[in-house]
Amino acid sequence: MKKLIGLLFSIYFFSYSPVFAQLKMPQVSSSQTITQEFGLGSVTVKYSRPNVKGRKVFADLTPYGEVWRTGANTVTTISFSDDITLEGQAVKAGEYALLTIPGKESWTIILNKGTKQWGTYAYKEADDVLRFVVKSLRLKNKLETFTISFSDVTPNTAKLNLLWEATQVSIDMMTDVDGKVMAGIDEAMKGDRKPYMQAAVYYYDNGKDLSKALTWMNAMAPADQKTPWYNYWKAKIQLKSGDKTGAIASAKTGLEIAETMKMAEYVRLNSAVLAEASK
Repeated sequence: MKKLIGLLFSIYFFSYSPVFAQLKMPQVSSSQTITQEFGLGSVTVKYSRPNVKGRKVFADLTPYGEVWRTGANTVTTISFSDDITLEGQAVKAGEYALLTIPGKESWTIILNKGTKQWGTYAYKEADDVLRFVVKSLRLKNKLETFTISFSDVTPNTAKLNLLWEATQVSIDMMTDVDGKVMAGIDEAMKGDRKPYMQAAVYYYDNGKDLSKALTWMNAMAPADQKTPWYNYWKAKIQLKSGDKTGAIASAKTGLEIAETMKMAEYVRLNSAVLAEASK
């Protein structure tokens, strides 16, 4: 029956599309495309956003236990430029239909190959690439418009959130970038233009070999070493390495340069490192 309804709708829509094309009207459910940089790539979601309009959304408009397009109109799609994991399960780079089965206390999340279908009339479980279950949460403040968002984004992790009416569902995403970055640093250091500071900062941020990071900082060109940002990062690396004396000297130099250049941001940053190293 659902397939028949979908077929009839398609015939109706495309038969009258010349008429519709003459009118410019706002979409009942507005469309949105959101892209989040993630790891060394990105995640893109395309979907339409229905409104509550005084209706009881879940259990009535979107029945529990039935496959939902996760929005309105055509199915919501999600694209990954790199391989990632969702809730600990591997997902290959590519585009998928993001379908869901809402429940009272948990939702089933589905990635499906059918990215071009209207609604879920042509949905085939055989085309599912991945299924998993996540708990749903109650929102304190009701949300009129269905919203998909990203939050808690780090270089390796993020959350994909589905929010509507008084319900929120969050999906944990993870990507492994460290191996790629480390390999990239090793390769870049073989070239003529070595990314000393970028590599040193990455080592600092990710708990790598600080002695190597400091060696790279010291290898930078003399002109680059006469900048407030160079001395700021060198001071941070020295302080984390336990060299308070060296950190104080670098931060003082960075502070003096920043004051001369009237760069208030680096006046604050070098002052903060100096205060920490002077404890």
